[in-house]
Amino acid sequence: MSNPIDDPGHGHSPAAWTAVVIMLLAVTLGTVFYVLDLPVLVFASVGLLIVGAIVGWVMAKVGYGVNGTKYASKQH
Repeated sequence: MSNPIDDPGHGHSPAAWTAVVIMLLAVTLGTVFYVLDLPVLVFASVGLLIVGAIVGWVMAKVGYGVNGTKYASKQH
């Protein structure tokens, strides 16, 4: 059993959820655009994937990540 003080939270934070949703949308759109043979939009989806990672990183630095000042984890 893990100690609650040492538990990093496994990414259950607004920063992690936002990044994952943006990147999941990017991969889904990229797959659809690949099937429809729209290479410009496939590369735009790659850009959106990178934006999702940056948004998650920025939100974590602002305090919405695990152990951030603006996020209080919920006890289970």
